[in-house]
Amino acid sequence: MRLLRGGVCVAAGIVLVAVVGCTGGDGADPAPTDVPTSTSAATRTPTPSLSPSPSPAADPVSIPGLIQREHTGSNLRLGNVLTRTTVYTRYAVTYEANGLTISGIMNIPTGKGPFPALVLAHGYIDPDVYTTGRGLAREQDLLARNGYVVLHTDYRNHATSDDDPDNDVNLRLGYTEDVIGAVLALRSSSRPEIDGDRIGLLGRSMGGGVAYNTLVVEPGLVDAAVVFAPVSSRPAENVDRFQRSEGDPIVAEIEAAHGTPEQNPKFWREVSPITYADRLTEPLLIHHGTADDTCPITWSRQTTAAFKAAGKNVQLKEYEGEAHAFGPQWPASMDTTMAFFAQHLR
Repeated sequence: MRLLRGGVCVAAGIVLVAVVGCTGGDGADPAPTDVPTSTSAATRTPTPSLSPSPSPAADPVSIPGLIQREHTGSNLRLGNVLTRTTVYTRYAVTYEANGLTISGIMNIPTGKGPFPALVLAHGYIDPDVYTTGRGLAREQDLLARNGYVVLHTDYRNHATSDDDPDNDVNLRLGYTEDVIGAVLALRSSSRPEIDGDRIGLLGRSMGGGVAYNTLVVEPGLVDAAVVFAPVSSRPAENVDRFQRSEGDPIVAEIEAAHGTPEQNPKFWREVSPITYADRLTEPLLIHHGTADDTCPITWSRQTTAAFKAAGKNVQLKEYEGEAHAFGPQWPASMDTTMAFFAQHLR
């Protein structure tokens, strides 16, 4: 379900939870396999009332500031056919997000639509080696085979997307804007294959942080969300684990612009999506392996507890012995994912 402002569906971006994000697994998915289609019906529940929007003059690099901002997503264009199978066609695509052109790929199922759609937010892959559509290859294939239009965004500064020189210092909040823009571009495309009233979100690792951000900044933007092995919902923990420990020089620039957590606790509190857990309105499913040594499962347990304390519909599925990339238990996790999306999007 989606909220409307002034009669037009819009969204707001937010600071990305992970400054760098987790690196394992996104670029090395196993070859996809055929799987049966999963469908079921669901009844949607009304959207509850939200906490008030933030007061004027909020820091734009914060959740309150970005809640106030109206974002755009439009001009979805299909380019070259990259792959054609018996069950879906894979296209290169571009769309507009807040004035930037963002590249990606789209899988469109074969047959008569409209089909429900999913936006996929990949984990961290060095932009210098990233190629369009990289990451979440298994999920792209499987979900299209099960009757979903799949839009995988490259994010700004990746592949052929436009550049944003301030993105790193601003905690890569632009990635969340790109995901929000992808949802809006799907909805406004008027393509007969796409059901703009049934859209979900799937994020992995750093992309899981993007999903958290999107859900609390723009309640009602999507109908449901799933995240795999997500980063922390507290940005300072991600900076410490993925950048400070590696001596990344961008940390000094971030702290020069925004202060350290000790110097400016208000800033770091206001860039954390879990600070605004009461704003979540859509069902959220979190998958995490107990042997994940990239993004500790403790992060997902803490995030789940905080959302549940706020009375939210959040489930955490733990996979004993599974690592960050998900191997032996990936098929089972995707069966659960498809049942979840079928419940809320079909």
